[in-house]
Amino acid sequence: MTTNTPAARNAADHPLLTTPFTARADAREVIAGVDLTGRRAVVTGGASGLGAETVRALAEAGAEVTVATRRPEAAEPLLRELAAADGAGPVRTAPLDLSDLTSVDAFVRNWSGPLDILVANAGIMALPERTLTPRGWEMQLATNHLGHFALATGLHPSLREAGSARIVVVSSGAHLNAPFDFDDPHFEHRPYDPWTAYGQSKSADVLLAAGARRWAADGITANALNPGYVLTNLQRHLDEDTMRAFGVMDDDGNVTPLPYYKTPAQGAATSVLLAASPLLEGVTGRYFEDNQEAPVVREENPTGGVAAHAVDPEAADRLWAYATEALRTP
Repeated sequence: MTTNTPAARNAADHPLLTTPFTARADAREVIAGVDLTGRRAVVTGGASGLGAETVRALAEAGAEVTVATRRPEAAEPLLRELAAADGAGPVRTAPLDLSDLTSVDAFVRNWSGPLDILVANAGIMALPERTLTPRGWEMQLATNHLGHFALATGLHPSLREAGSARIVVVSSGAHLNAPFDFDDPHFEHRPYDPWTAYGQSKSADVLLAAGARRWAADGITANALNPGYVLTNLQRHLDEDTMRAFGVMDDDGNVTPLPYYKTPAQGAATSVLLAASPLLEGVTGRYFEDNQEAPVVREENPTGGVAAHAVDPEAADRLWAYATEALRTP
């Protein structure tokens, strides 16, 4: 396999990167034998689900991991587990509410020294009603994208200090049919739809990875991913009718994954691959699913791949400028 230099490249102008790992590989498998001793990582939303599995894999490989979460106490069982694991790196918690820029700013101020890995994992999905932050931002866009943008830009000096840092952005296949709406990102004029809002925020996440090519000269790479179908706390805002429509809840209210669903450890594999595998050295601005780089798709209603609107460099630059201005506006 040939890796790229950190120079930014359009997602459509290179051979797709492949790895030896299947869609069913788990987070530990994709970095087996990798020693992360001395590396420092931040995983947002790392107290449960995909985030917790990401924390486990990175810490067990020796990394020092900070679990950034709204409820640090929820991560205490994970911290106790890893404190007892032979060879695991130190794990701590820090409060972080991505929908609150005061919280993001406090996290950035309290961070000291280099940062090797930033995993933008936390997210919310399909809020049933339009909900706004005090700044007037739609909550899914605020949490999934703008908060992570503020965190990444705030931590940029620490990422640069690391010399060879990686940003991993957890997106979703929901981005495929929901481009970022620059005219009405917060649903002030168009009717609010939970899935359109979620998909838009996840398109924005892919565009964040594409836009971060401007940091390539600082030794910082950024890639986005779709973890696949996984049952986690992300579904907490879905009602029972929706869960039944998805086929993961029976008439008695029992939740059972469908055969193509992944376990949380399998869902976290692509995040961990991008965060720490030597196969991704120097690779930036790309989108992965099932532990492989995904092709750019342009047809209507695609079932996989990455939408052209989410890797368009002009849209990435436009969104970067929009997010930068949004952070400046009280």
